[in-house]
Amino acid sequence: MSENANPNATIQTTKGEITLELWPDVAPGTVENFTNLANDGFYDGTCFHRIMAGFMIQGGDPQTKDESLENLWGTGGPGHTIKAEFNDRPHVRGVISMARSADPDSAGSQFFVCLGNADFLDGKYTGFGQLSAGDNTLGDIGDTPVGPSSSGENSKPQERVEVISIRVA
Repeated sequence: MSENANPNATIQTTKGEITLELWPDVAPGTVENFTNLANDGFYDGTCFHRIMAGFMIQGGDPQTKDESLENLWGTGGPGHTIKAEFNDRPHVRGVISMARSADPDSAGSQFFVCLGNADFLDGKYTGFGQLSAGDNTLGDIGDTPVGPSSSGENSKPQERVEVISIRVA
């Protein structure tokens, strides 16, 4: 498959648009899962619930559609998990990767986009695409002011950055 034939995910947010070229050659199951969820509208109306300046922005939790569930944000998923597909692609700025718990095969819908070099994640998380457009938007989201989350981590956005839609074509 040529580089140009890879699918692209377009993430429309309240801060602008991000486009990511997906990597079905290194993470076919992950790309298929993300594509199916995106094109079914699963991500529409969610938000980036965790932002760590210089590290990453995280989204994909369906519970973020409901402000009353805020104490559960970061724990939701699609009702299924997928097998990890660790690969040799480095976690650098603009790489999209699956978020998970301690179990390598626990990813479902939550994802993160790296804001900088995160090589300590290489071989431990499934990277499945790379930013191809919208670096300014990625930076704007990453610069969103944060405060303490329910876990005490200083990563909860003080302003809602909504995912209006994600579509893969």
